[in-house]
Amino acid sequence: MGRVADHLDIPELERRFRTCPDPVEARHVQVIWLLAQGHTVGATSKVTAFGARWIELLLARYNASGPDALANGRRRNGLKPSLLTAEVLEAVRLRLAEPPPDGGLWSSRKVADVMAAHLGLERVLPQRGWEALKALGYTLQRPRPKNPKSATAEEAAAFKKSWRTSSPRRRLPTPARQSRCSAPTSTASA
Repeated sequence: MGRVADHLDIPELERRFRTCPDPVEARHVQVIWLLAQGHTVGATSKVTAFGARWIELLLARYNASGPDALANGRRRNGLKPSLLTAEVLEAVRLRLAEPPPDGGLWSSRKVADVMAAHLGLERVLPQRGWEALKALGYTLQRPRPKNPKSATAEEAAAFKKSWRTSSPRRRLPTPARQSRCSAPTSTASA
């Protein structure tokens, strides 16, 4: 086990682990907290499901740079959104005010086509169209079910004519079978 630098004491590490809003960062703090308590890398690996090499890298980062090194690096990796920018979302919002080119309803595929045309791309995946719809506040819509009692008399009569009814036969009782596991027994009193 490597030595844990004294950037933060054990109660502070525990507090950060329990109150961290980012789950990735919370797991990184948990690793350092367990190591600071004296757990081995192997035991920490079993608890956190991180590999031993990753735990050693986290420890080295923490010892060299302090608690800020445990942050989720993917959140602030310097990349800006390439597809769902404010400009693209505004263009999609304006286009959704009109009906789609083929009529019908807007779908994620059709929104992705609008995004591709706006960005000058050959194609954009339908998932990105769905993400644009969600970003604009659209939700999945389902029609309300129709009340079956709202049918007209003619529709009800046509349904009854086309509905296949079973013949009114008498149901036969299920015959009882003798047991094959043992010799026949008598129900008479002896």
